[in-house]
Amino acid sequence: MRAHDVRALLMGGQACILYGAAEFSRDTDFAVLASTRNLARLRSALVDLDAHVIAVPPFDADYLRRGHAVHFRAARPEVAGLRIDVMTKMRGVDGFAKLWARRTTVDLEDGRCEVMALPDLVKAKKTQRDKDWPMIRRLVEASWFEAGARPARARIDFWLRELRTPELLLEAARRWPSACTRARRQRPLLKHAAGGHEAQLVAALTAEEWTERQADAAYWKPLKEELERLRHGLRRRRPPAGR
Repeated sequence: MRAHDVRALLMGGQACILYGAAEFSRDTDFAVLASTRNLARLRSALVDLDAHVIAVPPFDADYLRRGHAVHFRAARPEVAGLRIDVMTKMRGVDGFAKLWARRTTVDLEDGRCEVMALPDLVKAKKTQRDKDWPMIRRLVEASWFEAGARPARARIDFWLRELRTPELLLEAARRWPSACTRARRQRPLLKHAAGGHEAQLVAALTAEEWTERQADAAYWKPLKEELERLRHGLRRRRPPAGR
């Protein structure tokens, strides 16, 4: 990606590792700018990786802009078998220009890596998949425990918006009551944290997760139907076995 100057942000499980939330991930996920020039650069990078599309949809800007992920498998010897998933549009997540402006740059041994900012990564993780919700909790907890004694206001606001650990939410509401009052307009369940009502807070967190899962299922329903039509079309075009 760096060699071909692709405008891309690492996201998914590999990004979670960089933010201190360990996860075993076989895939490498990127958010990419779906401009003509950037996708041409991405194609060149994929050629270098000897990467080919697997499954559906095909590698096309229209599919990316509608919210689909395009999946590739690399065959270049040093990365043989690596799966690469690229996306442009995600539910509840800002457009790429804003994501890029907020990105985190991480220095690795072999160079820099542009990573989706933690608040954006947390939003992208709010899916219907079971594995994403424990990861959200670990990501925000890692942010909490790595912070110093005087965290910035932006980080406090992030915790109040996204913490899923009842004990930490109760502590945050106690330590920063004014910030908690402001955040309640966006996250009503904070009234339970402000009142010290742990049982109600736990129930509200469960309900909040369920609402997000349902919203994600509704978002993906037409996209999954489109993928199924594409699969049927591929099956009809394949010649019968033996011919």
